[in-house]
Amino acid sequence: MTEADALELKQHNSSNGDVCSEQTREDVFDNAYKEKEGPKPRRMIVWRNVILMTLLHIGATYGILLIPSVSPLTLLWSVLCFFISALGITAGAHRLWSHRSYKASLPLRIFLGFANSMAFQNDIFEWARDHRVHHKYSETDADPHNAKRGFFFAHIGWLLVRKHPDVIEKGRKLELRDLLSDKVVMFQRRYYKLSVLLVCFFIPMFVPWYLWGESLWAAYFVPVLLRYTMVLNATWLVNSAAHMWGNKPYDQNINPRENKFVTFSAIGEGYHNYHHTFPYDYATSEFGCQLNLTTCFIDLMCFLGLAKDCKLVSRELVLAHRRREPLQWLGLKD
Repeated sequence: MTEADALELKQHNSSNGDVCSEQTREDVFDNAYKEKEGPKPRRMIVWRNVILMTLLHIGATYGILLIPSVSPLTLLWSVLCFFISALGITAGAHRLWSHRSYKASLPLRIFLGFANSMAFQNDIFEWARDHRVHHKYSETDADPHNAKRGFFFAHIGWLLVRKHPDVIEKGRKLELRDLLSDKVVMFQRRYYKLSVLLVCFFIPMFVPWYLWGESLWAAYFVPVLLRYTMVLNATWLVNSAAHMWGNKPYDQNINPRENKFVTFSAIGEGYHNYHHTFPYDYATSEFGCQLNLTTCFIDLMCFLGLAKDCKLVSRELVLAHRRREPLQWLGLKD
C-alpha cells in the first residue's frame, strides 16, 4: 500500500467514524514478511477431510441427478438457501467481520451469523482470522491457500493438508480484539456445531418435506448437499480462479485478478484485483451493484437502517491507480 493509499484510508476512516487506524488493520499486505529459506515442511494429508470432501462431492453429484424429479418449490428453496448461505460468507464473514468495511446492526449481525452457519465454512472468528492472514501474507507460505502452490491447492487442497507452520504462527499474532468483543461472533463460535446441524442440514431438509411434501431423500441431497457443495466451490473459486485468470487493472504487482465468472458465481466477489488493492471498500468493486448481489444486499440493509458507515474508495484514487498501471506495463514507472 502506497503512502497515498494509506492517507486515503485514514481520511476515509475518519469520515466514517471507524475506530480502526491504518496501523491496527490486519488486512493490509505486509511487505516485511520473508519466507524461510531451506526445504519446505513435509506435506501432511488430513485423510478425514479427504474422505469427507470426496463423499460430499459424490453426494452433490447424485443431487444433480435428482433435480428433474424434485418439486419446483424445492428448487426455488435450494436457490434461496444458496443465496442466504453465500451472504453469510460474502456480506458477513468477508466484508463485515474480516474487513470491517461497513457497520451492521445487531439484527443484521444475527442474521449473517446464522447465514454463515448455513454456509458451514468454519465459524466467523476462524474464517475472518484466516482471511486476514491471506491478505496480509498473500501468495506466500503464510497464506492459507497460497495460489502459487497451484489451482488444486488454492481451491480445495489447502483444506486436505495440515496448515503450513507460518500460517499458524502469523494467525496467532494478529490483533483480533474486534472479533473477540463481538458477542454474535463469540456466541456463534461457542455453539457452532449445533448451529451448523440446525441451519445447514436440518432446516434446508425439513422445510420442503414439511411444507410441500418433498421426500426427505431428495430434500437431503438437493437443498442440503448439492446447495452446500455449490456454495463451497463458489467461495473456493475466489481463492483459486480469481488468483490465476483475468485482468489486473489496479495493481499489476499482485496475483489477484478481475474474473467475471467468479463474480457471478460468488455473488460479487470476483473483482479480486480491486479487492486486494482496496480491501477496505465495502463494494469490493468500483462498479457498484454490477454483477454484485452482495453489494446490492448491503445497500438494501443501509436503506432499511440495518447497516451504515460503508467505506468507499474515492473515485480519484481509483482513477489514479488505473492511470498508473499502464505506465508500469510500459516500464515508465516503478
